[in-house]
Amino acid sequence: MRAAPTILHLDMDAFFAAAEQASKPSLRGKPVIVGGLGPRGVVATASYEARRFGVHSAMPMGQARRLAPNAAYLVPRFSFYRSISEQVMELLGRLSPLVEPLSLDEAFVDLEAGGVADDSASARVAGERLRVDILATAGLTGSVGLAGSKMIAKIASEEAKPDGLVLIEPGTERELLGPRSVRILPGVGPATGEHLRRAGMTTVSDLAEAGEDELVRLLGRAHGASLYLMAQGYDDRPVVAERDAKSVSVEDTFDVDLHDRVRIRVEVERLAERCVGRLRASGHSGRTIVLKVRRYDFSTLTRSETLRGPTDDPGVVREAAGRLLEAVDTTGGVRLLGVGVSGLADYTQEDLFAQAEAGVAAAAAAEEGAPGDATAAASAVAAVEPAAEEPVERHWSPGHDVRHAVYGAGWVQGSGVGRVTVRFEEPGSEPGRVRTFAVDDPELEPGEALPLVGRG
Repeated sequence: MRAAPTILHLDMDAFFAAAEQASKPSLRGKPVIVGGLGPRGVVATASYEARRFGVHSAMPMGQARRLAPNAAYLVPRFSFYRSISEQVMELLGRLSPLVEPLSLDEAFVDLEAGGVADDSASARVAGERLRVDILATAGLTGSVGLAGSKMIAKIASEEAKPDGLVLIEPGTERELLGPRSVRILPGVGPATGEHLRRAGMTTVSDLAEAGEDELVRLLGRAHGASLYLMAQGYDDRPVVAERDAKSVSVEDTFDVDLHDRVRIRVEVERLAERCVGRLRASGHSGRTIVLKVRRYDFSTLTRSETLRGPTDDPGVVREAAGRLLEAVDTTGGVRLLGVGVSGLADYTQEDLFAQAEAGVAAAAAAEEGAPGDATAAASAVAAVEPAAEEPVERHWSPGHDVRHAVYGAGWVQGSGVGRVTVRFEEPGSEPGRVRTFAVDDPELEPGEALPLVGRG
């Protein structure tokens, strides 16, 4: 625990929804809900206007629609959010070399390590300056918590929402925490909270009074001892600048259960390609391929295969995932599929060299004219170079960017029955007009997200 509140926690306010409101003038001040729009979709973020109706993150989208039927429902634009996050994280990096990102919109910063704060006054100045810089640079607001520990700094930023700053002086932690619900502490979810309630403990002060031995008896050695320390406001976890990734994975939940075995195989291969894309972006390769299948009855199966060496080759991952699928019974339907790679290592070219050598060997055999070898060589090339995809019907997702040859930049309000409705407006403009086009209108194309700040 520190004697000065030099640990900062930043949490951007309703990040995804706020970014959408900032980029779409017609949605400002109105309820906006971002997430999966299918029958099994969930809310990723709800604007503060939508939260007044009881909508919150992780809520089923069907329930959100019942609570707020007139809200704007948009599909996430992750590349757009990531670009804003990079701007914010760059600002944090100017404060300190010790920045610990928790997600796109949340991070801890050690102000002391950056030499920008060593007491309450200087910490407050740094926090307020950060909020001003974020608004000027990214066009959005963030809430800041300052304290002597990570746990209390996070609690402070939650109290600061929206668009505020709360500083909690070291030494006041127990007084602050005492009357609060046990759910305010990290690691106390619904199940643990209910277990503690049945034992007569509903507030943090109840935990402190119960003592370490009683909490260990109820929750086990590790969890009980940790919870007792936190109940007293003690948290000595450092801000860690980098976290080693243990795995990379992607998954999709389908609106309707998949029954066609061929379609399931295609989806697995597509997920494998996406997974490798993330793997390469992180600068890693991996040895263990993991397949996740959630069936119609919500039972979840995982299968894995460990390779002889690390790979970042899409063909290798795709084929391994396909082999794993063969061992899974999909009778009755599949509602979720996932592909992951674990056992990560630093990026290496070894697998690519091995694949190139195999291709050269196959081509050489074909040149010798051996019967059947030309077919084998063609198969090897096909494995390396996927066949060209057939054109698919254009799909316009609500909230996504478009550009029209005549009307310029806009975003999709909705589509269906062969038509797409677009509102033409930009971050710095007045609310724009709505126009409707055929989904295959040649003058309408997918567009790029426009920056929230800096357009003159």
